Amino acid sequence: MNLRNSAKYSLACLTSMGVRITPAGRMAVQNSSQFYMQATSAETNVLNVASSLGRECLALTKFVEGSPVAAFIKSQLRARGITYEGKDVPQGGPWGYRHQFNIADSGFGLRAPRVWNDRAGEVGRTLSIEDFDIERIFGEEGVSILHLSGLIAAMSEETTECCVALAKAAKQYGTVVSFDLNYRATFWKGREAELSNAFHEIASVADILIGNEEDFQLCLGFKGPEAGGKELSDKIESFKGMIEEVRKKYPNAKACATTLRQVISANSHLWGAILWADGRWYVEEPREIEVLDRIGGGDGFSGGLLYGVLSGWEPEKWLQFGWASGVLAASSINDYAEPADEKQVWDIYKGNARVQR
Repeated sequence: MNLRNSAKYSLACLTSMGVRITPAGRMAVQNSSQFYMQATSAETNVLNVASSLGRECLALTKFVEGSPVAAFIKSQLRARGITYEGKDVPQGGPWGYRHQFNIADSGFGLRAPRVWNDRAGEVGRTLSIEDFDIERIFGEEGVSILHLSGLIAAMSEETTECCVALAKAAKQYGTVVSFDLNYRATFWKGREAELSNAFHEIASVADILIGNEEDFQLCLGFKGPEAGGKELSDKIESFKGMIEEVRKKYPNAKACATTLRQVISANSHLWGAILWADGRWYVEEPREIEVLDRIGGGDGFSGGLLYGVLSGWEPEKWLQFGWASGVLAASSINDYAEPADEKQVWDIYKGNARVQR
């Protein structure tokens, strides 16, 4: 993977920031009176692996002017080592703009986690490429990898246009483009044809494509067997067959990856991953992992994989570091991985949970 030399930012993303509130003590939302709040977005979750390990990362976003929630988000991003750029937009009164609330519990045993998204009036839905100085950010300062998510790409007509334009602009400045398809049926309802065309445009310039079998089918129109109800070993072979077709349609893609997950209980998953890169397949066979909170495991995987790319490692190590970063995210109540150092991630991969003194 050829990365731009002397780039100020290792990773950048377009994102709509919000907050997640999680019940204390693994309680369910409806019967809890105490909640833990964190700043969140799928895209900054991906950045967090690299930012925790000392890489300069940039979130391109938008804020509500004077909002205490916006102030909290900015403070949290600074604490996580993530630089941000974005306009402060007047709220426009009580029924104007705001930041999203993601209300989610962790589940326990056979009680599944539940997530409730409250996103009406979300300021990030108005994001436009005109909000940012693209020539300065990508031309003068430089970005090694731009990461885009299907969540932000499908959120509104404005964000769809912004993601397409940003991906094309980044490529013109020599930035590697990573695209996690991240299909959500609720985001696509009524916009299927429009979003299919937009996702195709982004995928056409992307160097790295991330998504499971269903994501490729529903976002990009590839045909394949039903995604549900298969053993993980079957999913590996099925995914390999689909990616052969993806490579023909999107020859610019230099790597394609996905995670493999089978839920045993809210606290125990089988967790694996698969990667195609440099003409070869790499597979992390599923292993049983213990889960504190599953939200953000896929973003942790993407963040670890991209950190491996940034570090110039061989693809096998991208996958290993991504797998372990996903485990790290799942071991935290926060929905992002925040490694202390590379050794912590590699110890997870090796299964070394002995106390570190």
